[in-house]
Amino acid sequence: MDYLKTVAPSQLMAERGANLVVINPGSTNVRMGLASQDMPFNVPHCIARHKNDAGKLSVRDQRLNCRAGSTHNAEREKAYDIIASLLKIPFLNEVSSAENQPLPPKMGRVDGLSSQQNKDDSKLTWTDVMDKSIKSSTSIESSDADEDPSQSTSDDGKRPNSEEMKYKEMIFGEDALKIPPSASYCLSRPIRRGHFNISQNYPLHQVLEDLRTIWNWMLTEKLLINPKDRNVYSVILVLGETFDNREIKEMLSIVLGDLGFSTAVVHQEALAAAFGNGLSTTCVVNIGAQVTQVVCVEDGVALPHTALALPYGGDDISRCLLWVQHRHRTWPSFKTEPMKRPMDMLMLNKIKEAYSQIRSGSFDAVAHVHSYEHEKSVGQQKTRLSALSVPPMGLLYPRLLIPEEYPPPPRPWFQDCDDMLEDTWQTNDGVSGNGGLGAWDSYQMLPTRLKKFDNIGLVEAIVSSVLSTGRVDLQRKLFCSIQLVGGVASTAGLAPVLEQRVLNTIPSNQPVERVVVLQSGRNPLFIPWKGGVILGVLDIGRDAWIHREDWIKNGVHVGSGRKYKDSYFLQSQIMCYYNT
Repeated sequence: MDYLKTVAPSQLMAERGANLVVINPGSTNVRMGLASQDMPFNVPHCIARHKNDAGKLSVRDQRLNCRAGSTHNAEREKAYDIIASLLKIPFLNEVSSAENQPLPPKMGRVDGLSSQQNKDDSKLTWTDVMDKSIKSSTSIESSDADEDPSQSTSDDGKRPNSEEMKYKEMIFGEDALKIPPSASYCLSRPIRRGHFNISQNYPLHQVLEDLRTIWNWMLTEKLLINPKDRNVYSVILVLGETFDNREIKEMLSIVLGDLGFSTAVVHQEALAAAFGNGLSTTCVVNIGAQVTQVVCVEDGVALPHTALALPYGGDDISRCLLWVQHRHRTWPSFKTEPMKRPMDMLMLNKIKEAYSQIRSGSFDAVAHVHSYEHEKSVGQQKTRLSALSVPPMGLLYPRLLIPEEYPPPPRPWFQDCDDMLEDTWQTNDGVSGNGGLGAWDSYQMLPTRLKKFDNIGLVEAIVSSVLSTGRVDLQRKLFCSIQLVGGVASTAGLAPVLEQRVLNTIPSNQPVERVVVLQSGRNPLFIPWKGGVILGVLDIGRDAWIHREDWIKNGVHVGSGRKYKDSYFLQSQIMCYYNT
């Protein structure tokens, strides 16, 4: 302990973080890096595999809500008008013909954006899906044995190697999102809306194989850690509160069994976010790409009964941005299809990150919009974007976003006998392993069940989460320590709007006079990852870490690969630190 008091933080990170890998998987991106790094690698969480048939690019399980009809659209338009009245901008039915002008006479300046936002109108380029394969001289000789030797030898008498072009078998990350539509690939995203993306078209074993392949590629190509050397590395999984216990088990099996790490530990994303900002008591609001989570942390302990999940995030804001421009008739006559062409979604995300912000009054900007409808010629048009403050306000009024929500992943694969909280594994005599009772009936720890709400806004979720603590002194602390993390947290103007709206939403009988949304000095996208680094480096004893041999021996039935036999043992290992 004396050494920890005297050593410099940078030296401690370098010494204890050299063999420590931190993985923070999300629905859209995965953040991975060594604890000794300042920043992780942030890579789209997807993989594209080449198909043998001659079909075009297909995206697995990327569907909009097919039930979104006239009623949902009417609710969306109503939500727009509510936001318009708050921001003091024209209603939808008041959009004039002047909206069609290429440049308006009066326009909000875009040079006043937050320093964290980066205006990038650069054109995206298609991925080269072909790979050069060198054909050796021996194979050439065998295939051309009947040909004239004088036509296939070089001047020095030796047969040269030839190059053969063939499709890449697998493509990862952003390159996978930029595959031309005519290429015969299948794009898969193993995590969607905070859960494994399991369906009839995407079975569990394929999801796990894709996760293993993506993480193995990042470890090898980005972190330069070869499989044979991973037995000297440990891994920290920083996981969101939406994951089921079965999903946590499967990811532990991937890092310990398939990827070969020596030890592993799981930390909650909300708790890691608190440590990443140096806070012990805070209300963590994690606005991800597809899920928003609200969790309160007190004295370094995440409070399970305060956890809420909202099924929308940054991707929904990007698609709402496109809808708003279509309604204002400012979008070029390009055929932009973010759900069918991942390249279009990449472009929308760049525009959203560069120009979206919340401010009162009309705010427009000029941007370069590209068309990726035709592979050989990428169209480009300089256009004006209108009502840029409306899409991020959808976090407060989710009716603006709900019509384009992904349907929740079906979960027929999830059985109670696989859940640590409802363990009914069978013994040889036919009696259930816990006497037919739920695991929590004989286990003293409280269960963690994330409450999910479809139609409440972010402000109501924050107020509900904080008030559920039930203590006035703690509520005052939490309302004065609201922490925004995730990519959308960089949206300019979001923090002051939340402060005002949360304060106005708190019931009048609650003795709370002040609300503060803290500003982070780091990129809010990487705060949970950085918190995982801090938790791993400061964990000297590592009592809660799971060793590879123990996990394989005690966690899996012999011969079955992925079936767990003793959930009591696993539960005591995982939940003791997953809750604390």
